[in-house]
This record gives sequence, structure tokens and C-alpha cells, in this order.
Amino acid sequence: MAELDALRDQTGAPGWVAEEPEAHLLPRVNEAIAGGAPWRLEVAETDADGTFAIRLRWMGEGDAGRAAIRTAVVSLVGQIAEGTTLIHERRAAGVVSYAVVTGDLPGETRFTTHGHTLVLTIDEPGWPPSAAATG
Repeated sequence: MAELDALRDQTGAPGWVAEEPEAHLLPRVNEAIAGGAPWRLEVAETDADGTFAIRLRWMGEGDAGRAAIRTAVVSLVGQIAEGTTLIHERRAAGVVSYAVVTGDLPGETRFTTHGHTLVLTIDEPGWPPSAAATG
């Protein structure tokens, strides 16, 4: 897919990751949460490589499954997404994280080509499992 190749090429360009994700992304995350998104913001910080790391606590249905969480994540990412976006899910015991790369590619914006990298980390509902559920 040409768009995926173009996104990969752009992510390696010097200065492609937009500065100050707290200023560009955090207000939109907060607006989504205030508008009824099933999260509580726990931590938001920028890593040394420019990745915006966001820790969220799930506040939705206690028995929410993967589809419900993914739907909420895609909705949240939609609030901050640029023209081309990749979302990759990773799961570990009790935690699910989504690595996101989003950006405007050459010819897609009147602004300078730029993007954002972020990681959303969420404690899964129902973790740790109760003693009744495990045995």
C-alpha cells in the first residue's frame, strides 16, 4: 500500500514529529473525555523521542470486551488524527496499548508535512480477574 510506505518514509524525516504534543493533542483528548468518552486521563507526557504517552483508565462498562474498547480507541484517535493513520494494538496481562502514528503526507496539506506518534495505554476492565473468575 503506497500510503503506508509514504507514512513510513515521512516518519524518518528530521523534524517530522510535531513539537509540543501537549499543546496540539492533549486539548483534543480532554475534549473527547469531557464529551463522554469512557476514559479518565491518568498521565500524559512526552517521551525523549517525541512520542506522546497517554495513560487512560477505562470508565465504561465493567465487562467491556475488545470490540468496545477498540471502538472507543478509534473514536479517540479520530479526534487527533491527521490524513494518514496507523493504529497497532498490543496486549499484556491487564493492559492494552495502542501505538499510533498519524500524519499529513506530501500533497495532503497546505501546511508543512508533519505528524505525531503516541501510545495509549489502558488498564483493561475486570483486571485483575476475581478469584471466582479464575477458579
